[in-house]
Amino acid sequence: MRTLATLMWLVLCGSAVWAHGEAGPAAGLRWTFDPFVVVPLAAALAVYVAGTLRLARAGSGRAVRPLQCLCYLTGWLALALALTSPLHWLGERMLAFHMIEHEIVMACAAPLLVVARPAAALLWGVPQRLRGSLAGVLRRPALRSGWRWLARPGLATVLHAVVIWIWHVPLLFDAAVANVAIHRLQHVSFLGAALLFWWAITRSRDRGLAAVHLFVTMLHTSALGALMALAPRVLYRIEPASAAVWGLTPLEDQQLAGLMMWIPACTVYAAAALLLAMRWVAQSGRAAERSYVRP
Repeated sequence: MRTLATLMWLVLCGSAVWAHGEAGPAAGLRWTFDPFVVVPLAAALAVYVAGTLRLARAGSGRAVRPLQCLCYLTGWLALALALTSPLHWLGERMLAFHMIEHEIVMACAAPLLVVARPAAALLWGVPQRLRGSLAGVLRRPALRSGWRWLARPGLATVLHAVVIWIWHVPLLFDAAVANVAIHRLQHVSFLGAALLFWWAITRSRDRGLAAVHLFVTMLHTSALGALMALAPRVLYRIEPASAAVWGLTPLEDQQLAGLMMWIPACTVYAAAALLLAMRWVAQSGRAAERSYVRP
């Protein structure tokens, strides 16, 4: 209870916080404007908006649907807040917030961006000359067949799992906290693997099989969260070492981080799996009705 109360205090209040390299508390939470993050985010938003407007002016049924636009903008906002807001700043200093940041990227922003189907809007958002060149590249048989191979649900699920588990190996996780370049690589790989995973799941024609892959993902992420939450000793060295500044012991910080992965994130995978399973059952029922021949 004390750990949860401390987390709520940090979220709602956040005064008197500590920063790397400082001897004591600093004044207030901070936004992070890393050009490596801000520039791609701004470009993705500008290109999408420009493409959406051009498609709307073009007419002929090409306009982006309002729900798709809402999903993209919500996913973009979730990604931007996770990587630039005080949550990111806190995530560099407390393991629990770091875990929340990762789950927003993989289980919130990524599925919303994929469901938005932004490819057409992004393509139309670039200048016309470049658009033709990009379209030609995307139509190349080798690229298309390579993408179909990579985006198979089974392979995408395995790659997603490998990325998650590898980056939570204590040696690599601590290295990502201590080194900016490795930290960027960690975030890029998390986002890339999550986008591939959700793309493969949502594009799968076999919704029952897609639900199984989501269920498997829920199980292995739950196992990792439980491992962190129930471990009798501290697994990570750098971030939990500063937990005392927030009123937590290093082990409590790790336990709270494990709970963040174990419960809220896995709820997203479980809900998505249930939705796909329901659609699979409905689809199977309609197919059975069509195949039924009255005597």
